[in-house]
Amino acid sequence: MLNDEQWARIADLLPGKPTDKGDRVPDNRLFVEAVRWIARTGCPWRDLPREFGNWHSAYVRFAGWETYGVWWVDG
Repeated sequence: MLNDEQWARIADLLPGKPTDKGDRVPDNRLFVEAVRWIARTGCPWRDLPREFGNWHSAYVRFAGWETYGVWWVDG
């Protein structure tokens, strides 16, 4: 799990924060942890543990963020 310091470093880079127009999402941290779980385990999305929420909703959100380049890191 991300600690509070790590989360603070990325939270403002993600869509859905209070300063964004449109929908607000209260669970960005949980969603990012779900994505990290999938990446760590290599499991299919349908095997996402229930504590991360609905697997299909998480996948659709992940795919949307991919489409909009949220996961791209310019290094």
